[in-house]
Amino acid sequence: MAGNTPSPGPNGVELIDVEAPPDGLYEYSTVVTDGINGLDAVTDEDIEFFKAYGYLVIHNAFSQPEVDAALNGMVDLIGGKYPDFKGIMFESKAREVLSSLSPEQRQDYVRKISWFVEHEPRLKALSHHPVLLAVLERIIGEQTTMFQDMGLIKPPLIGREKPWHQDFAYFNLPLGTQVVGVWVALDEALIENGCMHVIPGSHRDGPVIHFQRRDWQICDTDVQVGRSVAVPLKPGGILLFDGLLHHGTPPSQSTKRRRAVQYHYRPASVQQYGDSEERLKVFGPEGKDVYC
Repeated sequence: MAGNTPSPGPNGVELIDVEAPPDGLYEYSTVVTDGINGLDAVTDEDIEFFKAYGYLVIHNAFSQPEVDAALNGMVDLIGGKYPDFKGIMFESKAREVLSSLSPEQRQDYVRKISWFVEHEPRLKALSHHPVLLAVLERIIGEQTTMFQDMGLIKPPLIGREKPWHQDFAYFNLPLGTQVVGVWVALDEALIENGCMHVIPGSHRDGPVIHFQRRDWQICDTDVQVGRSVAVPLKPGGILLFDGLLHHGTPPSQSTKRRRAVQYHYRPASVQQYGDSEERLKVFGPEGKDVYC
């Protein structure tokens, strides 16, 4: 299978051509409907659940005014309010129309945005929320550093898949570093519009070889589909997940837009390597020549 092919688009923005995932890849055994109500309600037992299963669902982590402010910040980024901000990746279907779109229309052609917290204070406020940081410290065991921020958008009907993967495969960090992702729903994340799917406990299996196919991903035939669970969220709900947890999101089949932000945290005492050689020894440059 060919991987994603970046191509230049209007105004020099990056466009991504994609192919559809195999049928059945996002079947799930159950839908996660329970969870914790609010960041203040996280108990020691919940922290132990995270360590055992690799994820934790917290409903109402952020208020509706906080969600609305974050959405306004995202729209301002996409609409060009911050001329120095360049971290936007558009869907390939925007190729012919992007230059003619209004700020409101442009967001339905965005795949993701990156490195925005120092440009947009309303999105930075979510990432540095003091109660969220306190929960992360309880999981990681020390003060944390946020080292990645992303806005993840699935436009109606054309929002593409994010194949199954481990986030740690993307990070140049010492093996064994505790990494926690925080996925924040800004719209309602439904099964139909591409909510997160996770495989509980898969973080305990350690690093998995990744292949450059539709993305840098776990081989489709290695995905333990029968163990997968879907995690729909209301706006303001969050999913905390371990950096080694197997997870992905299917393409959108809905007319409802799905916008989310995602932040990654590591122990403040751990520094990034700065190159990928050590990481690829573990996660494999193109699967260490293993066929996928």
